[in-house]
Amino acid sequence: MPIIQSRRRFLAGAAMVGAAGIVGLPKPLHAEPPLETTTVRLPRWIGGAYCWAGAYIAGELMRADGLTDVRFVEADKSVDQSEWIARGETDFSVNFPANQIASIDSGVPIKVLTGLHSGCLELIAKENIGSITELRGKRVGVDGFNNSRHVWLTLMSAYVGLDPVNDIQWVLTEDATPAELFVQGKIDAFLGTPPQPQELRVKKIGHTILNNAIDRPWSQYFCCMISARTEFVDRHPVATKRVLRSILKAADLCASDPQLAARQMVEREFVPSYDYALQTLKDIRYDRWRDFDPEDSLRFYTLRMQETGMIKSSPQQIIADGADWRFLDELKRELKT
Repeated sequence: MPIIQSRRRFLAGAAMVGAAGIVGLPKPLHAEPPLETTTVRLPRWIGGAYCWAGAYIAGELMRADGLTDVRFVEADKSVDQSEWIARGETDFSVNFPANQIASIDSGVPIKVLTGLHSGCLELIAKENIGSITELRGKRVGVDGFNNSRHVWLTLMSAYVGLDPVNDIQWVLTEDATPAELFVQGKIDAFLGTPPQPQELRVKKIGHTILNNAIDRPWSQYFCCMISARTEFVDRHPVATKRVLRSILKAADLCASDPQLAARQMVEREFVPSYDYALQTLKDIRYDRWRDFDPEDSLRFYTLRMQETGMIKSSPQQIIADGADWRFLDELKRELKT
């Protein structure tokens, strides 16, 4: 399929999914104020982040809505994107709640605007390990301390009563990835993000002992949320709303037509594999942004991080300092299905 045809089909599909946001709007919404800027910068991981489909395929929708200069800023996965937005290299971020909370706690001027989806993490272990509690004394691989994987695993293990410091044998993977060391038999478990769980299932290596798409309490909260630089939100509220509207329409498309969304990700060279992109989109709950309360997710993860001594701020402080739900509240009304 030529890219131009696919692009037209994508925009048509997205328009149909988000028709309430284009065709049937109340009159005041047709007369939105003019954009304060036509430029926006979003993150893009080198090598692909399969669970970022909602942000990746939203670029065309943003351009159709007047944001003609949509830039995807590339960076290596070894640097968490919370650092990119803290340094002012991106205007928006797609990140785990714990990373957003840690940034807010440390004074980084960002605003969490919405949750995007749930269910992009799987804890993969050897066949003889059946649960998180059985990780006591086991080798668990991480590609850095205090980064995303380490924080998630710390919270998950502490939640079931393990002492993350003393009960788990942390293995820093250094030049290799946790998935590579797991395949080599050098670690007993690791936290996988797409497409790692999908690849290992095909190879029939290991098994999943926790999937945050289906296992409580993690499945009840967002695993990826959208934030923006406070300065961008304050200076460009119209642009902020349009960016967020495009991302949420794209999330609807991911849920309703994962085949089209997967093709778009590959054709626009965000990820290399259509099969893994499609499987990821089928596994992830992109329909959750309408149902889940993002404030619940911030509150839940803030409490877990307080319990492990990662942060000092209370949930009330985190929400007051680093959340702004007004755009989401408006868009939920506009994009009703």
